[in-house]
Amino acid sequence: MQYMVRTRIAPSPTGEDLHIGNLYTAYLNWVFAKKNSGKFIVRIEDTDRTRLVEGSEQKILQTLSSFGLDPDEPIIHQSERLEIYKKHAEDLVKKEAAYYCTCTKERLDELRRKQTAAKQVPKYDKHCLNKAPSTKYQAPSTEQYVIRLNVPKDRQVTFHDEIRGDITFNTRDIDDQVLIKSDGYPTYHLAVVVDDYLMKITHVIRAEEWISSTPKHILLYESFGWELPIFAHVPILRNPDKSKLSKRKNPVWASWYLEQGYLPDAILNFLSLMGWSHPEGKEMFSKEEFIKEFTLERVRTVGPVFDTQKLEWMNGEYIRKTQSSKLKMQIFQFYKGDYSKDLVAKMIPLIQERIKTLKAYDDYCRFFIKLPKNYETDLSNYREILKKTIEELEKLGDWKADKIGNAMQNIAKEMNTKNSEYFMTIRVAISGKKITPPLNESMEILGKEECLKRITLAI
Repeated sequence: MQYMVRTRIAPSPTGEDLHIGNLYTAYLNWVFAKKNSGKFIVRIEDTDRTRLVEGSEQKILQTLSSFGLDPDEPIIHQSERLEIYKKHAEDLVKKEAAYYCTCTKERLDELRRKQTAAKQVPKYDKHCLNKAPSTKYQAPSTEQYVIRLNVPKDRQVTFHDEIRGDITFNTRDIDDQVLIKSDGYPTYHLAVVVDDYLMKITHVIRAEEWISSTPKHILLYESFGWELPIFAHVPILRNPDKSKLSKRKNPVWASWYLEQGYLPDAILNFLSLMGWSHPEGKEMFSKEEFIKEFTLERVRTVGPVFDTQKLEWMNGEYIRKTQSSKLKMQIFQFYKGDYSKDLVAKMIPLIQERIKTLKAYDDYCRFFIKLPKNYETDLSNYREILKKTIEELEKLGDWKADKIGNAMQNIAKEMNTKNSEYFMTIRVAISGKKITPPLNESMEILGKEECLKRITLAI
């Protein structure tokens, strides 16, 4: 049977931005769709109105676009589809696959307390299902209510996962999940099933934390009489200590990594190796190559370690392999015009092999556009050397790196100073720092007048 592959990412606008783990899942969905000439869909799950963060949706969509993961169809908002969910929930009630529940918060809290005290798994006790047939399948006219899934008793639910094989749950471990909340909004479980079906999603590729929810979704698919999509649950990213990646231990917002000067392609390359390996053992490859080689079967189930040191190494490799003209624009845009394109172009040959992030460019090059306020070495004992350097460099007519270097070597010899000590003194006088791009070339770029002014200020 031929069909168009359709995948989706369904972020909730309840945080600052897209979580790096969600970016990982989004990338796999995008790649799988592209590999199969399919469609990648973005659906905003904004039904939890109490947790919405203003501006979060715009940030999420901006981040996806920054990584080149734009959707192939218009964005869908669940909050605009409430009547659709209500109709489908009521259809389930008519089929006795769901029922109305009017239990108060106080009753539910007391039920949970008793079950916890008895060391039972907290779950709803089907109290409202035991009402008279005329009430449990009829919407209450006066009381607040929810609609719950009517989970059958003691039944095995098995589904196939493309990554993990067959997985089985017993319904005695599944709660009568709320489908429609008292405010009329659907819960995730109803909305995701209805949306995935109506949007013709063929492959549900999501994080492993949703495995335990999948049997609830299967019961809903069965109750509606709908064909199941293909499920694939990818591993959750882990800290080096194997704990779940969380903002308590690491930056988790995808945009943070862009703000630190990591390149989008390097981040995606790094994420592609989370639980998957290239058939040829490669560590660095393009999006296009990942699309060609990716299969769900090669995804491993063990939680991959999100190692920021390896990401930094990989980002450095990407910077070194980037064409100078492209790197110039990346740096220029990253600093929003702080550095002129001309200066950036001159600096690239001096720093491209040294920096691992775009942000590191500023560590090396800030002194080109800003006079040093502090000096990493005490220059008070080097005043005579600095004065002699001004005197000799003022005589230099051809202000080129090699000429500057030769002149300074002669000064060091005349002042009976080791080259290493002398050049460090001049480096700090010029930049304020001990570590900079090559000194002679930096002085050529700064210009004779500026260099002499800085050495004078350092005295």
